[in-house]
Amino acid sequence: MLHVADEFAPVFADLLFTAEMVFQHPEVKPWRTLPDRENCLWDIRRPDGSTLRLHVKRYPQGRRRVARQEADSFRDLRQAAVPTAKLAAWGTLADGRSFVMIQDLAGFAAADKLIAAGTPFEKLLIPTADLAASLHNAGFHHRDLYLCHFFTKVGDGGVDVRLIDMARVRRLPALLTRRWIVKDLAQFWYSTLALPITDPQRDQWLSRYAQQTGAADIDRLRRAVERKSRSIAAHDAKLRDRQPHRNVSIPTI
Repeated sequence: MLHVADEFAPVFADLLFTAEMVFQHPEVKPWRTLPDRENCLWDIRRPDGSTLRLHVKRYPQGRRRVARQEADSFRDLRQAAVPTAKLAAWGTLADGRSFVMIQDLAGFAAADKLIAAGTPFEKLLIPTADLAASLHNAGFHHRDLYLCHFFTKVGDGGVDVRLIDMARVRRLPALLTRRWIVKDLAQFWYSTLALPITDPQRDQWLSRYAQQTGAADIDRLRRAVERKSRSIAAHDAKLRDRQPHRNVSIPTI
């Protein structure tokens, strides 16, 4: 099974592209290998000499449904006008392996890296809060809403933020909706703690989010978010011990 977005069809047609090529082509370069997936880069040279950079996720046998779910999430969020990257193609092989390919966000960088390098959080506070709010207002939750998944470009025209990593995005359930929202917000909160971001700035971020979503009782929400953030910190410490290379940064060159 192979699905190619119309925008990218001419490029793949020139390659005589097949799903098997994702796992066989020598120019698909792995940069991180985990038990549940392999992350790769593929720089495709177009006939006009320009390069199309794709981020490729290759899933092993037994994870066929993950690629379909990730592709569906890209489609759903784009239809809901939640800013993301562009899905170029996805597919499954007869042996159960699967993949997704996403266009590189040229000129963007992970928000946590920008802040660590000196970009003031004040520039990103409202855009990231509004993006989190738009996600939840559209009826979805991310389940991995860390700052590193807010890809950001800061320019003279303002700040452009896109949400990446759609593999775990789901529709908010009718029951336990608040639980999943708090988890998303706590993941964002936790991911700011090691950066030059102050508690008042975190409060401003949460207040902006609450303003955009109509969330009531901001003090109660903050307590729930901080409590869940502490739980995430404990879990993350154990995960890092087991898989120290899991959070390697996405290559940018």
